[in-house]
Amino acid sequence: SYTMRRWFSSYENRLLFVLSLSFGFVFFDRNAMSFLAPFVAADLSLSNTQIGLLISALSLTWALSGYLLGARSDRSGRRKPYLLVAVIVFSVCSFFSGLASSFFMLLAARLLMGVAEGPILPISQTLMAMNSTASRRGHNMGIMQNFGSNLLGSCIAPLLLVAIASHYHWRLAFIIAGIPGLVAAWMIWKYVREPKEVVITQPVSQPADTGSLLELLRYRNVWLCMLISCFYVAWMVLGWAFMPVYYMNERQFGSTDMGILMSVLGASATLCSFIVPALSDRLGRRTVVVVFSLIGALTPLAALYFQGPFWMLCAVLFITWSASGVAPIFMATIPSETVPAHRIAACVGLVMGMGEVVGGVLSPVLGGWLADLHGLSAPLLLQAGCAIVVGVIGLGLIETAPLRTIGRSNLTAVRE
Repeated sequence: SYTMRRWFSSYENRLLFVLSLSFGFVFFDRNAMSFLAPFVAADLSLSNTQIGLLISALSLTWALSGYLLGARSDRSGRRKPYLLVAVIVFSVCSFFSGLASSFFMLLAARLLMGVAEGPILPISQTLMAMNSTASRRGHNMGIMQNFGSNLLGSCIAPLLLVAIASHYHWRLAFIIAGIPGLVAAWMIWKYVREPKEVVITQPVSQPADTGSLLELLRYRNVWLCMLISCFYVAWMVLGWAFMPVYYMNERQFGSTDMGILMSVLGASATLCSFIVPALSDRLGRRTVVVVFSLIGALTPLAALYFQGPFWMLCAVLFITWSASGVAPIFMATIPSETVPAHRIAACVGLVMGMGEVVGGVLSPVLGGWLADLHGLSAPLLLQAGCAIVVGVIGLGLIETAPLRTIGRSNLTAVRE
Protein backbone atom coordinates (compact mmCIF):
# COMPACT_ATOMS: atom_id res chain seq x y z
CA SER A 1 0.00 0.00 0.00
CA TYR A 2 0.96 3.65 -0.38
CA THR A 3 1.17 4.11 3.40
CA MET A 4 3.61 1.22 3.80
CA ARG A 5 5.76 2.39 0.90
CA ARG A 6 5.89 5.85 2.40
CA TRP A 7 6.83 4.42 5.81
CA PHE A 8 9.65 2.36 4.28
CA SER A 9 10.92 5.35 2.31
CA SER A 10 12.37 6.70 5.55
CA TYR A 11 15.79 5.20 6.31
CA GLU A 12 15.05 5.46 10.05
CA ASN A 13 12.00 3.24 9.63
CA ARG A 14 13.69 0.87 7.21
CA LEU A 15 16.64 0.44 9.55
CA LEU A 16 14.26 -0.19 12.45
CA PHE A 17 12.53 -2.96 10.49
CA VAL A 18 15.75 -4.70 9.40
CA LEU A 19 17.47 -4.55 12.79
CA SER A 20 14.36 -5.60 14.69
CA LEU A 21 13.83 -8.57 12.40
CA SER A 22 17.51 -9.54 12.57
CA PHE A 23 17.59 -9.45 16.36
CA GLY A 24 14.39 -11.47 16.32
CA PHE A 25 16.20 -14.23 14.45
CA VAL A 26 19.00 -14.04 17.01
CA PHE A 27 16.57 -14.68 19.85
CA PHE A 28 14.80 -17.39 17.88
CA ASP A 29 18.13 -19.24 17.99
CA ARG A 30 18.98 -18.28 21.56
CA ASN A 31 15.65 -19.30 23.08
CA ALA A 32 15.61 -22.61 21.21
CA MET A 33 17.64 -24.24 23.98
CA SER A 34 15.07 -23.31 26.63
CA PHE A 35 12.06 -24.55 24.67
CA LEU A 36 13.79 -27.74 23.56
CA ALA A 37 15.32 -28.47 26.98
CA PRO A 38 12.78 -31.16 27.98
CA PHE A 39 13.41 -33.04 24.71
CA VAL A 40 17.20 -32.61 24.79
CA ALA A 41 17.40 -33.60 28.46
CA ALA A 42 15.43 -36.80 27.86
CA ASP A 43 17.51 -37.77 24.82
CA LEU A 44 20.94 -36.95 26.28
CA SER A 45 20.08 -37.78 29.93
CA LEU A 46 20.80 -34.28 31.25
CA SER A 47 20.25 -33.06 34.81
CA ASN A 48 18.68 -29.72 35.72
CA THR A 49 22.18 -28.43 36.48
CA GLN A 50 23.39 -29.38 33.00
CA ILE A 51 20.39 -27.63 31.44
CA GLY A 52 21.38 -24.53 33.38
CA LEU A 53 24.98 -24.87 32.21
CA LEU A 54 23.95 -25.02 28.55
CA ILE A 55 22.05 -21.78 28.92
CA SER A 56 24.84 -20.19 30.98
CA ALA A 57 27.50 -21.11 28.44
CA LEU A 58 25.94 -18.98 25.74
CA SER A 59 25.42 -16.11 28.18
CA LEU A 60 29.08 -16.13 29.23
CA THR A 61 30.57 -15.82 25.76
CA TRP A 62 27.72 -13.49 24.72
CA ALA A 63 28.74 -11.14 27.54
CA LEU A 64 32.46 -11.15 26.79
CA SER A 65 32.15 -10.69 23.04
CA GLY A 66 29.38 -8.10 23.45
CA TYR A 67 31.71 -5.71 25.25
CA LEU A 68 34.96 -6.57 23.47
CA LEU A 69 33.65 -6.60 19.91
CA GLY A 70 31.28 -3.69 20.62
CA ALA A 71 34.23 -1.64 21.83
CA ARG A 72 36.27 -2.68 18.81
CA SER A 73 33.52 -1.51 16.47
CA ASP A 74 33.54 1.82 18.33
CA ARG A 75 37.29 2.19 17.81
CA SER A 76 37.13 1.23 14.15
CA GLY A 77 34.11 3.45 13.49
CA ARG A 78 32.59 0.65 11.42
CA ARG A 79 29.41 -1.20 12.39
CA LYS A 80 28.09 -3.05 9.36
CA PRO A 81 30.94 -5.57 8.79
CA TYR A 82 30.91 -6.71 12.42
CA LEU A 83 27.14 -7.08 12.38
CA LEU A 84 27.10 -9.00 9.11
CA VAL A 85 29.75 -11.54 10.13
CA ALA A 86 28.16 -12.08 13.55
CA VAL A 87 24.75 -12.91 12.08
CA ILE A 88 26.22 -15.45 9.64
CA VAL A 89 28.31 -17.19 12.30
CA PHE A 90 25.49 -17.57 14.83
CA SER A 91 23.32 -19.19 12.14
CA VAL A 92 26.01 -21.78 11.45
CA CYS A 93 26.30 -22.47 15.20
CA SER A 94 22.60 -23.31 15.37
CA PHE A 95 23.18 -26.00 12.75
CA PHE A 96 26.02 -27.41 14.90
CA SER A 97 23.70 -27.50 17.95
CA GLY A 98 21.38 -29.80 16.03
CA LEU A 99 24.26 -32.14 15.19
CA ALA A 100 25.56 -32.45 18.78
CA SER A 101 25.50 -36.01 20.11
CA SER A 102 26.62 -35.32 23.68
CA PHE A 103 26.41 -32.71 26.41
CA PHE A 104 29.95 -31.45 25.75
CA MET A 105 29.42 -31.12 22.00
CA LEU A 106 26.26 -29.14 22.61
CA LEU A 107 28.07 -27.04 25.21
CA ALA A 108 30.81 -26.18 22.69
CA ALA A 109 28.24 -25.17 20.07
CA ARG A 110 26.45 -22.89 22.56
CA LEU A 111 29.74 -21.26 23.64
CA LEU A 112 30.63 -20.42 20.04
CA MET A 113 27.11 -19.17 19.35
CA GLY A 114 27.44 -16.74 22.27
CA VAL A 115 30.63 -15.30 20.77
CA ALA A 116 28.81 -14.61 17.52
CA GLU A 117 25.61 -13.21 19.04
CA GLY A 118 27.24 -10.99 21.66
CA PRO A 119 28.05 -7.90 19.54
CA ILE A 120 24.77 -7.91 17.61
CA LEU A 121 22.71 -6.00 20.18
CA PRO A 122 25.32 -3.32 21.06
CA ILE A 123 26.06 -2.60 17.42
CA SER A 124 22.40 -2.64 16.38
CA GLN A 125 21.41 -0.27 19.18
CA THR A 126 24.29 2.04 18.26
CA LEU A 127 22.99 2.17 14.69
CA MET A 128 19.47 2.82 15.97
CA ALA A 129 20.54 5.56 18.39
CA MET A 130 22.55 7.35 15.70
CA ASN A 131 19.67 7.28 13.22
CA SER A 132 16.73 8.07 15.51
CA THR A 133 15.12 11.43 16.15
CA ALA A 134 15.26 12.42 19.84
CA SER A 135 11.51 12.16 20.41
CA ARG A 136 11.44 8.60 19.01
CA ARG A 137 14.71 7.27 20.41
CA GLY A 138 13.24 5.28 23.30
CA HIS A 139 10.41 4.03 21.12
CA ASN A 140 12.72 2.97 18.29
CA MET A 141 15.31 1.32 20.51
CA GLY A 142 12.58 -0.50 22.41
CA ILE A 143 11.04 -1.89 19.24
CA MET A 144 14.44 -2.80 17.84
CA GLN A 145 15.39 -4.86 20.88
CA ASN A 146 12.04 -6.27 21.92
CA PHE A 147 9.60 -6.52 19.00
CA GLY A 148 11.32 -8.95 16.66
CA SER A 149 13.03 -10.84 19.47
CA ASN A 150 9.74 -11.49 21.21
CA LEU A 151 7.55 -12.02 18.16
CA LEU A 152 9.97 -14.53 16.66
CA GLY A 153 12.04 -15.70 19.60
CA SER A 154 9.41 -15.80 22.33
CA CYS A 155 6.01 -16.07 20.62
CA ILE A 156 6.54 -18.08 17.43
CA ALA A 157 9.58 -20.09 18.55
CA PRO A 158 7.94 -22.10 21.36
CA LEU A 159 4.99 -23.03 19.15
CA LEU A 160 7.07 -23.94 16.11
CA LEU A 161 10.09 -25.54 17.78
CA VAL A 162 8.09 -27.57 20.30
CA ALA A 163 5.84 -28.82 17.49
CA ILE A 164 8.84 -29.86 15.38
CA ALA A 165 10.51 -31.57 18.36
CA SER A 166 7.27 -33.35 19.30
CA HIS A 167 6.45 -34.64 15.82
CA TYR A 168 9.97 -35.07 14.41
CA HIS A 169 13.12 -34.43 16.48
CA TRP A 170 14.76 -31.67 18.50
CA ARG A 171 17.79 -31.83 16.19
CA LEU A 172 15.68 -30.77 13.23
CA ALA A 173 14.29 -27.90 15.31
CA PHE A 174 17.81 -26.53 15.93
CA ILE A 175 18.70 -26.80 12.24
CA ILE A 176 15.54 -24.97 11.17
CA ALA A 177 16.22 -22.29 13.80
CA GLY A 178 19.46 -21.34 12.04
CA ILE A 179 17.99 -20.70 8.59
CA PRO A 180 16.36 -17.28 9.25
CA GLY A 181 19.72 -15.84 10.30
CA LEU A 182 21.01 -16.22 6.76
CA VAL A 183 18.02 -14.20 5.54
CA ALA A 184 18.86 -11.51 8.11
CA ALA A 185 22.46 -11.38 6.87
CA TRP A 186 21.24 -10.68 3.32
CA MET A 187 18.96 -7.88 4.57
CA ILE A 188 21.81 -6.27 6.54
CA TRP A 189 24.12 -6.43 3.52
CA LYS A 190 21.49 -4.87 1.27
CA TYR A 191 19.82 -2.22 3.44
CA VAL A 192 22.09 -1.16 6.33
CA ARG A 193 24.67 1.56 5.78
CA GLU A 194 27.42 2.96 7.96
CA PRO A 195 26.16 5.89 10.08
CA LYS A 196 27.71 9.30 10.23
CA GLU A 197 29.01 10.30 13.66
CA VAL A 198 26.35 12.27 15.55
CA VAL A 199 26.09 14.01 18.91
CA ILE A 200 23.38 12.41 21.04
CA THR A 201 24.35 13.60 24.51
CA GLN A 202 25.79 16.78 25.94
CA PRO A 203 27.04 15.91 29.43
CA VAL A 204 27.59 18.94 31.67
CA SER A 205 30.83 17.53 32.97
CA GLN A 206 32.15 14.99 30.51
CA PRO A 207 35.27 13.09 31.62
CA ALA A 208 38.35 13.07 29.47
CA ASP A 209 37.79 10.42 26.85
CA THR A 210 40.56 7.86 27.15
CA GLY A 211 38.43 5.05 25.76
CA SER A 212 38.85 3.06 28.98
CA LEU A 213 36.37 0.96 30.88
CA LEU A 214 36.86 3.05 34.03
CA GLU A 215 35.71 6.21 32.25
CA LEU A 216 32.36 4.57 31.52
CA LEU A 217 31.98 3.59 35.16
CA ARG A 218 32.27 7.24 36.22
CA TYR A 219 28.74 7.79 34.94
CA ARG A 220 26.20 6.99 37.64
CA ASN A 221 23.58 5.73 35.21
CA VAL A 222 26.06 3.31 33.66
CA TRP A 223 26.90 1.38 36.82
CA LEU A 224 23.29 1.49 38.01
CA CYS A 225 22.17 0.06 34.68
CA MET A 226 24.82 -2.64 35.06
CA LEU A 227 23.37 -3.62 38.44
CA ILE A 228 19.84 -3.56 37.06
CA SER A 229 20.95 -5.71 34.13
CA CYS A 230 22.32 -8.40 36.47
CA PHE A 231 19.00 -8.93 38.24
CA TYR A 232 16.77 -8.28 35.24
CA VAL A 233 18.56 -10.82 33.01
CA ALA A 234 18.37 -13.29 35.89
CA TRP A 235 14.60 -12.69 36.08
CA MET A 236 14.18 -13.34 32.38
CA VAL A 237 16.61 -16.26 32.01
CA LEU A 238 15.26 -18.09 35.06
CA GLY A 239 11.78 -17.81 33.57
CA TRP A 240 12.77 -19.09 30.14
CA ALA A 241 14.95 -21.85 31.59
CA PHE A 242 12.73 -23.32 34.28
CA MET A 243 9.11 -22.38 33.56
CA PRO A 244 8.83 -24.89 30.66
CA VAL A 245 10.21 -27.71 32.80
CA TYR A 246 8.06 -26.66 35.77
CA TYR A 247 4.89 -26.62 33.67
CA MET A 248 5.50 -30.11 32.32
CA ASN A 249 7.03 -31.86 35.35
CA GLU A 250 5.25 -30.22 38.29
CA ARG A 251 1.94 -28.92 36.94
CA GLN A 252 1.58 -31.78 34.48
CA PHE A 253 0.80 -29.63 31.45
CA GLY A 254 1.30 -31.33 28.09
CA SER A 255 3.92 -30.08 25.64
CA THR A 256 1.28 -28.23 23.62
CA ASP A 257 -0.04 -26.34 26.66
CA MET A 258 3.52 -25.58 27.75
CA GLY A 259 4.25 -24.14 24.32
CA ILE A 260 1.12 -21.98 24.52
CA LEU A 261 2.01 -20.65 27.99
CA MET A 262 5.51 -19.71 26.86
CA SER A 263 4.17 -18.24 23.64
CA VAL A 264 1.86 -15.99 25.68
CA LEU A 265 4.96 -14.41 27.20
CA GLY A 266 6.29 -13.75 23.71
CA ALA A 267 3.01 -12.21 22.60
CA SER A 268 2.99 -9.95 25.65
CA ALA A 269 6.57 -8.86 25.08
CA THR A 270 5.86 -8.21 21.40
CA LEU A 271 3.01 -5.84 22.19
CA CYS A 272 4.86 -4.22 25.07
CA SER A 273 7.86 -3.54 22.85
CA PHE A 274 5.74 -0.69 21.47
CA ILE A 275 3.96 0.39 24.63
CA VAL A 276 6.53 0.35 27.44
CA PRO A 277 9.46 2.15 25.72
CA ALA A 278 7.00 4.71 24.28
CA LEU A 279 5.71 5.34 27.80
CA SER A 280 9.29 5.98 28.90
CA ASP A 281 9.55 8.75 26.31
CA ARG A 282 6.60 10.48 27.98
CA LEU A 283 6.60 9.41 31.64
CA GLY A 284 10.34 9.09 32.08
CA ARG A 285 12.79 6.20 31.90
CA ARG A 286 13.13 5.79 35.68
CA THR A 287 9.39 5.63 36.44
CA VAL A 288 8.71 3.02 33.80
CA VAL A 289 11.66 0.83 34.84
CA VAL A 290 10.57 0.82 38.48
CA VAL A 291 6.83 0.25 37.99
CA PHE A 292 7.00 -2.44 35.33
CA SER A 293 9.81 -4.34 37.07
CA LEU A 294 7.66 -4.73 40.16
CA ILE A 295 4.81 -5.98 37.98
CA GLY A 296 7.20 -8.59 36.61
CA ALA A 297 7.59 -10.17 40.05
CA LEU A 298 4.06 -11.50 39.65
CA THR A 299 4.90 -13.70 36.62
CA PRO A 300 6.64 -16.56 38.46
CA LEU A 301 4.17 -16.29 41.34
CA ALA A 302 1.31 -16.83 38.89
CA ALA A 303 3.09 -19.85 37.40
CA LEU A 304 3.53 -21.28 40.88
CA TYR A 305 0.26 -20.55 42.63
CA PHE A 306 -2.51 -19.57 40.19
CA GLN A 307 -5.07 -22.36 40.07
CA GLY A 308 -7.80 -20.76 37.92
CA PRO A 309 -8.80 -21.67 34.37
CA PHE A 310 -6.07 -22.12 31.78
CA TRP A 311 -7.19 -19.10 29.75
CA MET A 312 -7.08 -16.93 32.88
CA LEU A 313 -3.53 -18.08 33.67
CA CYS A 314 -2.60 -17.06 30.13
CA ALA A 315 -4.16 -13.62 30.72
CA VAL A 316 -2.30 -13.09 34.00
CA LEU A 317 1.01 -14.12 32.43
CA PHE A 318 0.34 -11.82 29.46
CA ILE A 319 -0.19 -8.80 31.73
CA THR A 320 2.67 -9.42 34.16
CA TRP A 321 5.24 -10.18 31.44
CA SER A 322 4.87 -6.55 30.34
CA ALA A 323 7.97 -6.08 32.49
CA SER A 324 9.93 -7.40 29.52
CA GLY A 325 9.45 -3.99 27.92
CA VAL A 326 11.94 -2.32 30.25
CA ALA A 327 14.98 -4.22 28.92
CA PRO A 328 15.93 -1.83 26.09
CA ILE A 329 15.36 1.18 28.36
CA PHE A 330 18.09 0.42 30.88
CA MET A 331 20.22 -1.67 28.53
CA ALA A 332 20.42 0.73 25.59
CA THR A 333 18.35 3.92 25.73
CA ILE A 334 19.58 5.27 29.07
CA PRO A 335 23.24 4.44 28.26
CA SER A 336 22.92 6.04 24.80
CA GLU A 337 21.57 9.21 26.43
CA THR A 338 24.33 9.19 29.06
CA VAL A 339 27.63 8.66 27.23
CA PRO A 340 29.10 10.21 24.05
CA ALA A 341 27.94 8.67 20.77
CA HIS A 342 31.32 7.12 19.99
CA ARG A 343 31.16 5.07 23.22
CA ILE A 344 27.59 3.76 22.86
CA ALA A 345 28.39 0.26 21.56
CA ALA A 346 30.99 -0.30 24.28
CA CYS A 347 28.62 1.02 26.94
CA VAL A 348 25.66 -1.07 25.78
CA GLY A 349 27.96 -4.07 25.51
CA LEU A 350 29.18 -3.45 29.07
CA VAL A 351 25.68 -3.18 30.53
CA MET A 352 24.46 -6.17 28.54
CA GLY A 353 27.62 -8.13 29.32
CA MET A 354 27.40 -7.62 33.05
CA GLY A 355 23.80 -8.78 32.98
CA GLU A 356 24.73 -11.84 30.94
CA VAL A 357 27.63 -12.80 33.22
CA VAL A 358 25.77 -12.43 36.51
CA GLY A 359 22.17 -12.92 35.43
CA GLY A 360 22.64 -15.14 32.41
CA VAL A 361 25.56 -17.30 33.55
CA LEU A 362 25.21 -17.57 37.32
CA SER A 363 21.43 -17.50 37.77
CA PRO A 364 20.54 -20.60 35.68
CA VAL A 365 23.34 -22.59 37.32
CA LEU A 366 22.15 -21.43 40.74
CA GLY A 367 18.54 -22.07 39.72
CA GLY A 368 19.36 -25.57 38.49
CA TRP A 369 21.25 -26.36 41.69
CA LEU A 370 18.35 -25.09 43.82
CA ALA A 371 15.91 -27.08 41.69
CA ASP A 372 17.88 -30.29 42.25
CA LEU A 373 17.95 -29.61 46.01
CA HIS A 374 14.54 -28.09 46.72
CA GLY A 375 12.39 -28.70 43.66
CA LEU A 376 11.50 -26.68 40.56
CA SER A 377 9.62 -24.02 42.54
CA ALA A 378 12.92 -22.69 43.95
CA PRO A 379 14.26 -21.03 40.76
CA LEU A 380 10.86 -19.39 40.16
CA LEU A 381 10.86 -17.87 43.66
CA LEU A 382 14.37 -16.62 42.95
CA GLN A 383 13.03 -15.10 39.73
CA ALA A 384 10.39 -13.12 41.64
CA GLY A 385 13.00 -11.76 44.02
CA CYS A 386 15.19 -10.57 41.16
CA ALA A 387 12.34 -8.47 39.71
CA ILE A 388 11.79 -6.76 43.07
CA VAL A 389 15.49 -5.89 43.33
CA VAL A 390 15.40 -4.33 39.84
CA GLY A 391 12.57 -2.03 40.92
CA VAL A 392 14.46 -0.91 44.02
CA ILE A 393 17.72 -0.19 42.16
CA GLY A 394 15.80 1.69 39.46
CA LEU A 395 14.85 4.37 41.99
CA GLY A 396 18.44 5.62 41.86
CA LEU A 397 18.55 6.28 38.09
CA ILE A 398 19.03 9.83 36.81
CA GLU A 399 16.27 10.71 34.34
CA THR A 400 17.37 11.01 30.71
CA ALA A 401 14.16 11.14 28.66
CA PRO A 402 14.28 14.40 26.60
CA LEU A 403 10.61 15.22 27.20
CA ARG A 404 11.12 14.91 30.96
CA THR A 405 14.27 17.02 31.11
CA ILE A 406 13.16 20.06 29.09
CA GLY A 407 14.07 23.24 30.90
CA ARG A 408 17.26 21.85 32.37
CA SER A 409 20.66 22.96 31.17
CA ASN A 410 21.36 19.49 29.90
CA LEU A 411 18.92 17.10 28.24
CA THR A 412 20.53 13.85 29.27
CA ALA A 413 21.92 12.08 32.29
CA VAL A 414 24.97 13.61 33.92
CA ARG A 415 27.90 12.01 35.59
CA GLU A 416 27.98 12.09 39.36
